[in-house]
Order: sequence, then structure tokens, then C-alpha cells
Amino acid sequence: MDYLNIKKGYRSSEIVKGADKAGHRAHLRNLGFGNDDFDKPFIGIVNSWNRTHPGHMHLFELGEYVKKGVEEAGGMAFDINTISICDGLTQGHTGMNYVLPSRDCIADSIELMVESHRLDGLVFIASCDKIIPAMLMALVRLDLPSVMVTGGPMMPGRFKEMDITISDLREAVGKWERDLYSDEEMIEFECSVCPGPGSCAMMGTANTMACAAEAMGLTLPGCATVHAVDPGKKQMAFDSGKIVLSLIENNIKPSSFLTRKSFENAIAVCSAIGGSTNAMIHIPAVAGEMEICITPDDFDRISRIVPHLCAIKPSGKYTLLDFDRAGGIRGVMKRLEGLIYPDQATVCGKTIRGIISDTDITDENVIRSLEEPVHAQGSYAVLKGNLAPEGSCVKQSGVDPAMLVHTGPARVYNSEEEAEKAIYKGDVKPGEVVVIRYEGPKGGPGMKEMLGATAALVGMGLGSSAAIITDGRFSGATRGPCIGHISPEAASSGLIAYIIEGDMISIDIPKRRIELLVDDEEIKKRQNSMKLIEKKASGVLERYRYLVSSVSQGARLNNYIKEKENV
Repeated sequence: MDYLNIKKGYRSSEIVKGADKAGHRAHLRNLGFGNDDFDKPFIGIVNSWNRTHPGHMHLFELGEYVKKGVEEAGGMAFDINTISICDGLTQGHTGMNYVLPSRDCIADSIELMVESHRLDGLVFIASCDKIIPAMLMALVRLDLPSVMVTGGPMMPGRFKEMDITISDLREAVGKWERDLYSDEEMIEFECSVCPGPGSCAMMGTANTMACAAEAMGLTLPGCATVHAVDPGKKQMAFDSGKIVLSLIENNIKPSSFLTRKSFENAIAVCSAIGGSTNAMIHIPAVAGEMEICITPDDFDRISRIVPHLCAIKPSGKYTLLDFDRAGGIRGVMKRLEGLIYPDQATVCGKTIRGIISDTDITDENVIRSLEEPVHAQGSYAVLKGNLAPEGSCVKQSGVDPAMLVHTGPARVYNSEEEAEKAIYKGDVKPGEVVVIRYEGPKGGPGMKEMLGATAALVGMGLGSSAAIITDGRFSGATRGPCIGHISPEAASSGLIAYIIEGDMISIDIPKRRIELLVDDEEIKKRQNSMKLIEKKASGVLERYRYLVSSVSQGARLNNYIKEKENV
């Protein structure tokens, strides 16, 4: 018997329906529930708000607007919080080892909360590099009626009449080292670059993945580029809270409209906007939650077809604010209509075609036409060869034409910190290839970003004369001849582990080749005589080392587990 006569057939009825659930209801009454509230859909507002960095400091307020939307549409809102690490604060030290592992931790924490409390629908709120993909992984894995709200970019800073972003500041350190900036100018730069809340004001990983989420149809149209301080972001949060109730009413889940074509649309958009190479880790991981296999080859295939249309910082002069005003993701997808799948459905109930039909592109310089692109090919190039039989990647849209083909002697370092110090000391010379190894998913462990080293390379004036290759990964702020994701990694006996100082390395981005120019007999001798390095790790990182898959598979934990079960 149910003395409250609760009729609802939602998942949450498992918690509140029946006399035997009196204790459960008592807990909820302590949150302010009345008798009529138990029949309403329970909506989780999954938020990564915190006060440790600017990307997330405004998200609590967005959550309040989502809550208003949920309640106005007839739902009961539950706040759920999860962690968020700032990539910007972890660059160049051991903290960066923990960032990629946090992605799976976040996804798991959301699953644990949502499944335990039997929520009916979800609104996800996040900014920053690993948190958006982590929430997308949870969104797809849980497959409940859901919508994403990305927190929006930070406004650009201003220095010497220039729009600036954090990537400009990191490169400015190298100029300061060369006395091109005074101490006073560096302090002014530092104080000007982050003027408010939001994800870093460039096409880094955070904004790349926000754009991917919109391209997949998981956010309301325009959400990716509406800035954190724009009042329109609050309206989007409110509307997202309302729309999730409609999704529940019509039983629309991510699996109702997400297909392989949705993920290919996201890759196409990321290619066109000069997106971060971290998308090559995160999009396969999100797709993998649906057992859709996205590989590096898919990125290369699509990027060969889709041109680079938007020269956005750090691979151009325009800001995210310019991009938003010019038409944002809707404008890019309008340009790409004949190269994508425009009939894919979205969370707002319209198809991509329906969304872009009335979109205006207001600045032809910011969102270029297919006939006059920034580059004929998109952002991503996947290089293979004896150094990377499983593949490696480079953001080709950010490479100086002089470095698209390069052969040079190796300078070998077993950590990013060693390489960065050597670059600033002047040890790396024009023409050389900096090798940074034992920074992959297993070797790091954790697969650090190499932004410290790449910013040093560009800042020291070597961006058009020296290259970096690594089994680690790169920040979305990276530009220049920087080739990452070398796979297999050094810790898995990849050939990168057996390079010695002075070896010649050949890079050919147009031909998609990367080769160690050492004969097979010498390579075999080294493999028999050189011992692999295992860096000390404990706790989370030790567990991560033994569970993580290759970066070519999205550095996923459950992929590796399934593989082991099938052995």
C-alpha cells in the first residue's frame, strides 16, 4: 500500500513509492519536499563549481538558473557536485600527471551518485579541459534524458592594445627571457590576461570540447561560444533546466539521437575551428561509452576533407569573442553543411539543418568560406611510421609552413621539466628535434601536457626551426611543430624509448610520416641493451598506470579491462 498514492513511473519511484519507502521520504522531507513533490521527476544538476580557478567560479550561479528552469517546468532539482582540476594551474609540475586520470574519476563519481539516487534526468554544467569530456562520458554512459551547459569562454585580456589570452602570456615568458619584455611589462601582461570567469579565452581543449558538445547536439544552439559573463548564458542555463523535463516526457535519451554521424560531425567542426589535439583523446572516449569505435584515422580522414576555416587563438589572431559574434558553431556548421550530416537530431528537438537554416555569418574573415579557407585541410594530421605505428598527432593548422617537412638530430629528455629547462638555457638549437618520452598514459603516469616545453620553444624563437615529439600530449594552447601521442609509448616499449642523442628524425606532415632514421639492426641492439624507465607512482597514478589503455584508444580504463578479460 502507498498511503500517498504516488503514481509516477519514473526511476525515482524506486526511492519514494510505497509505504516501505517512508524512511526515504523522510530524508527528502528534510530537504523541503511536500506530499505533492514525490510525484515529480527528480533532476540531477551535475555541477563542477568550485573556487580554485576561474573556469568554474561562476558555475554555482548557472546552477541556480538551471534549478529555476527545472522547478518552473515541474521537476525537483538535486545539486550534485564533482571535482574539477585546472590545467592552467598544473602545467609544468607533477600536478599535471593527475589531470587526465581525473576524467575517469569524474565520470565514475557522477555515475555513482546518479545511479544510487535513481534520478530521472540530468543537466550537466562544466567548463575546462577534462571536466567537459568527463561529463560527456557520464552523460552517454548513463543514457538518461540529459542536456549539457558549458560554462562559456573567458573574455580576452588587453595588453598594449592587443587582445591576449593565457597562451600569449606563456609564450611571452620566452620573450622576457630574451629581454624583449621588461619586468614591468611582464607584470602588466600577467595582471591583464585573465579579466574574469570562464574557460581560457582561446581554442584550447575546454572550448574545443564545448564546441564538440554543441556539434553533437548535446547543448542548446550557441551554448559553446556564449561567454561566461554574457547574460545569455544564464538564459541558456534556465532554458536547459526546462528542456530536460520535456526530454523526460518524450523519453528522449542520448541514445535516441546520438550516432556515429554525430561524432563525425563533432570531428569535422573541431577540424574546421583549429581545435585542440586533446579532442583525439576525448571524442573516442565519449564514443566508446556507446561502443562506437572512433580512431585517430577517423580524425585524419575527416581533416583531409574539411578545411580549416577559423584562425582563432592560439592558431590565429581572432578571439572566441570574435568567433561568437561572427556566428559561432552554427556558422561553422552552416559552412560545412555539405560536408557533415545535417539531418542529425539534437537535444533541442531540431536537426542540425533546422538550427543552421536561419544562422547568419556576420564576419567572413573570422568564419571563412570553403572557397577561401585558412588552410585547405583541417586541424588534425595523424602521422605514422616506425616511430609511431599506432599513430601520432599534430595540430597542423598551427604549424609554420617551413616546418611541415623537417629532418633533424634528436635531443632526448625523459620528462617535460628536463626539456623545458634545456630550452630556456639555450641548449636546444635550430634544426633539432626535442624528444620528450616517458610522459604517456602509463609512462607519466597520467600523460602530462607539454605546454611548458612548447611555450618555451615558441617563446625562445624556435617555433619555425625546431620540433618537439612526445608520447605525452599537448595543451590546446600549443602551436608549432609539436607532435604528440606517439604510440606505442616509451613505457610500452615503443621505439621512442630507444632514441639516443643525435639520431636523425624525419617528420613529413603532408605525407603523414614520422621516422627514426636508424637501421633495424641497430634498433634491435638497443632494444636488447637499453632498459625501460618506470617512474615512481603511488595511489591513483599507480592504479591508473595498470588500467589505462593506449592513447590511440582514447586512454580509457574500461577498454583496457575488456581487453584483459578477452585474453
